[in-house]
Formats: sequence, structure tokens, C-alpha cells
Amino acid sequence: MSNQRAGVTPDAMLAEARRILRAEADAIADVAHRIDQQFVHAIELMRKARLVAVSGIGKSGIIAQKIASTLSSVGTPALFLHPVEALHGDIGVLTSQDAAIILSRSGTTQELVALVPFLKQRSIPIIGILGSRSGYLASVVDVFLDAGVVREACPWDTVPSASTAAALALGDALALVLMQVRHFTIADYARSHPMGQLGRNLSLRVADVMATGNAIPTIPPRASFRDAIIEISRKGLGCVCVVDDNGKLVGIITDGDVRRTLERYEDIRAITVADVMTANPMTIAPEALLGEALATMERRQRQIGVLPVVDDRGHCVGIIRIHDVVRSTL
Repeated sequence: MSNQRAGVTPDAMLAEARRILRAEADAIADVAHRIDQQFVHAIELMRKARLVAVSGIGKSGIIAQKIASTLSSVGTPALFLHPVEALHGDIGVLTSQDAAIILSRSGTTQELVALVPFLKQRSIPIIGILGSRSGYLASVVDVFLDAGVVREACPWDTVPSASTAAALALGDALALVLMQVRHFTIADYARSHPMGQLGRNLSLRVADVMATGNAIPTIPPRASFRDAIIEISRKGLGCVCVVDDNGKLVGIITDGDVRRTLERYEDIRAITVADVMTANPMTIAPEALLGEALATMERRQRQIGVLPVVDDRGHCVGIIRIHDVVRSTL
């Protein structure tokens, strides 16, 4: 049966998707408005803890796993504690030097209600990310963080959606504020993420992968446009750096500039490099991290694929491309 025959048109799908996203965004905004000194208390408890155990079940358990993972990655040792497995031995990992976070939409989750007395026996402070002020769990936690929502994003107000988005956002807020309280740096983060593109973006520097020396395509501003095309073709980096007699960067011509110029002019014989180049182009320093170079190229209204690398005197010392960042993983 086609979508049209089922009564769900493409326009209706898009409208419903937008409604759901707005509902979840509104839920997070409401949580932000309700945040108070209880949040600060939670940060202090977590800062002092040797380990933070995050617990929940069902969809809340999945959110708890993500919060524990985020905490660990930004400088706060944490683990996901399944509330049932905890009562079959796993609670033994915790001591009075630790803290616990429990997540529940209803505030009456049976498995968490059963777990709380045993956390208290061990003098473990409990932070509740809870969807109800009136539920039992709100009355027994040491810190109550209000993750309640007016309604779920689903049309039946049943499927955990807005509530899980709000709880996850609140967990992210805890992790990222605590990261700053602990003075956890980007270098610390890189040490926790040594593999994959993320690790390389945070540990490798532009100087480690950029083209240097004779591989850099360069040309003076007084040269002809034709000579610029030849230099771009010869060096194969998708651009040519325009430098003055002292080696300082004054402009750049990219493959895109070449195409646009050829579209505009039928006769290029009188065109000089200075007529075509982008003056004072965006650049990057050789000591910058790969992640910074990637962000510089991508976080623009119109992405660019190549950056000149300049030293503190403005001299062109290299070229880095998005391709070089991607190739760094190989």
C-alpha cells in the first residue's frame, strides 16, 4: 500500500516530524527553566565521588548508560549499574566514597525502589533525575533533579520520547558542567579517545599531515591566470597559494575559483592572479589540532576543502585539505 493510499502523505510526515522535534526541544527548554541549586548540590556530590554509578531500567536504563559513558569520557569515572543485577552482587563495586544517579520517568520504578535502601545502607548519596515530584523516589533521593515533561512527543502521550530527551539533556549538563569544574582540558579528552578520527582530530596537529616545501603550490600575484592553472595542475592539491616576494600569503586561488573564472571569461590571456585570487583568505596555524582545521573548513555557510597554513609571521608554510584529515586515519 502506498503512503498516499494509507493517508500519510510526505507533507504529513514532515509536519509530524517537526512537531515531534519541537515537542522534545520544548521539554528540554522547560527543564532548563526549572533548574535550581539542587543541580549545584549534585555537581558537588559527583565531584567528591570516587565513582558515579548511573542506574535505570527500560528506556531510562538506555539513557543511564549514555550518561555514564559521557561522564567517563570527560573526566568523571562512572559506570552503568543495572538495578536488578546490582541486587545480585554488582552493588559490591560501590563504597561510601561513591555517588549514584537514578533515572525514572514515573518516580516509582519498582527495580529502583528496591535498590535505594541498599544504596543508603552503604551511605551512597543518591541523585534522582526524575519525571515526577510526587513519586516515591523523589522523597528518598538526596538531590532531586526535575526532568518532568508536560506530555510525551508521541500522539498517545505514552512512548518515552520527550521525557528521555529531557533526562539525557540533564545528564549531559551534569557531565559537561562537572568537566569544567574539574578543569578537564581538550588534551585530557584526547587521551581518553586515542582511536578513530575523533582521537586523531584531538591529538594530531596540522603540521603532522600538511603538504610542505616544494609540494606547496605557490605563485606571485603578478603572474598570469594561465600560470596559476598550470601550478594547480602540477601540484595537484586543488589550489595555489599567492605569496609576495617575502613568502607571505596574500591570497589563494582554488579549483572553484578556476571554474568560476572560466565561466565568466572566454579569453583569459589578460587575466592576472591578482584579478582572480581571494585576498586575505582563511588560514590555520601549523600547531593547530586537526579538529580545529576540520571545523574551520566545515563550519561555514559554504564549506571549503583546503586551507593555507601560515606561521606567526604570515609566511605560507603548508597546505592542508579535508582529504588529508580523512587520510590521517589510514
